[in-house]
Amino acid sequence: MRFANQISEIFNAFSPEPLKGEQMEKFYCGNTMEYRMGDKYDSPIEDIFESCQEERYQAFLLLGHKGCGKSTELNRLSAALVSKGYPVKTIVCSMDLDMFNIVYSDLFILMGEALLEIAKDCGCTVSKKILDAIRHFWDKRTETLVLSREENKDIEAGASAETPGIFQVLNVFAKIKADLKLNEETRKEYRKEISIRSSEWMELLRNLSEEIVDKTGGKAPVIIFEDLDKLNPEDAWNVFYNYAAILSGMPFPVIYTFPIGLSYDAKFAAMEGYFTTKTLPMIKIETIEGQPYADGIDIIRQIVAKRADLQLFEENVLDCLIQYSGGSLRDLFHMINSAAKRAERRNSGSIAPEDAERALEEMKTSLTRRIEQGDYEFLVRIYEGNKELIENKEFLLKMLQASVVLEYNGKRWHNLHPLVARFFREQKLIG
Repeated sequence: MRFANQISEIFNAFSPEPLKGEQMEKFYCGNTMEYRMGDKYDSPIEDIFESCQEERYQAFLLLGHKGCGKSTELNRLSAALVSKGYPVKTIVCSMDLDMFNIVYSDLFILMGEALLEIAKDCGCTVSKKILDAIRHFWDKRTETLVLSREENKDIEAGASAETPGIFQVLNVFAKIKADLKLNEETRKEYRKEISIRSSEWMELLRNLSEEIVDKTGGKAPVIIFEDLDKLNPEDAWNVFYNYAAILSGMPFPVIYTFPIGLSYDAKFAAMEGYFTTKTLPMIKIETIEGQPYADGIDIIRQIVAKRADLQLFEENVLDCLIQYSGGSLRDLFHMINSAAKRAERRNSGSIAPEDAERALEEMKTSLTRRIEQGDYEFLVRIYEGNKELIENKEFLLKMLQASVVLEYNGKRWHNLHPLVARFFREQKLIG
C-alpha cells in the first residue's frame, strides 16, 4: 500500500484489505474509539488486550458491522500482544474453510495447527510424545501423507534443533485443511473423528499449550478467528450456540468474530454466560437526533488523509461520500475507488461531484437490492421513530445482516444506511 498523490494511486491506497505490519505505522488512525463508543476511555479492543494478560483465560466474541474496521483492530491487538511477549496466531477462516459448510470441530482442528505454528515460531520444544499423539490421532486419514524419515530430512534441515517433527505434523494439517475445504467425503470423516474423541483432542491442545507457556515464561498463546462474523445465522448458531461450553473452554485466550445481528436473538443471552462479548461500533457521523456529528466526520476525514492527498477530491466531494457511507469504512473506500475510476477515465486529476454521484448511485443500488417492498414500512419506522427500542428483533437481525440498518455506539441505537434513506426520500416515503 502506498500513499496516493494522484488518481491512479487511489485504488492501491484504498484497498479493502485490513492494515497490518508496517502499514499500521503509516496509515492507522489511532483515535477513533471516542467516536465509536461515545467515551474516549472506552475501548473493546483495550478490554480484550488487558484480559488476555490475566491469569484467568477467557473466550471472546467480537461483534461489529462489516466494514467497521474489526480486522485492522485485531491486527493491531495482535501486534500489541506480541510486543508484550505473547505468541499470537490469527486464523482467517475464509482461506482455510468452506464458509458455507462449517462446524465447531473444524475450529478445533485449526486450533491444533495454530498452536503448532506458534510452537515452531517461538522455538518451543514439543515433546515427541505429543507430536506422536497428534499424528496418531489422524493416522487413518493421513497415512499416505506422513513423510518417511529420509523424505523429511530436507524439510527439517532448516528447522531449529528444538523443533524436531513439527514440520512433519504441520504437513499433516495441510492435508487435513485441503480436505476440510474441498473434499466432502473426507471432511465428514475428520469431523466424526473429532466428535467421537473430542476429550482426547482437547487434552492434546491443552498439553501443547502448556509446552508453549513453559517456553514463553508463563505467557499463554492467543488464537484469533477471523471471518466468522460472515457466517449465515443458521451456521453461526450451529457452531457457537450448541457448542458454547467447548469453544469457550480452552486453557488460553481465544477471540472469535461473530455476526452482530445475532446479538438481538434471545439465544444470545445464554451464550454470554460462556463468552466475554465486546462490540466495535461504526464511527458515528450523525447524532440520534439526525444532526451531523462533526467530530465523527472529521475523524473519517483524517483516516482518508492518512491514505491520500485530499486535493484529489474537489470541494465538498469527500464530505458527501463520508455522509452517505454511514460510517462504514468499507463502503466509503468502495465509493472512493469507484469515483476515482470514473475520474481517471475522464482523464481528470481529481474526483468531481459527478464522479461521486455515480459512485453513490452504484452503492445505493447494491443496498436496495437487499430489501423488498414489504420491508419498507419497518425501515421507515426506524428512520422516523424510536431508534433505540425496536420490537421486531428478528427483522432487525435480517436488516443488520444486510447492512441496510446500521448500529451506533454504546447506547446501541440504529438508523437506516444513509443511501437507503436517500432512496426512500426519492420514493417520497420519508420527508
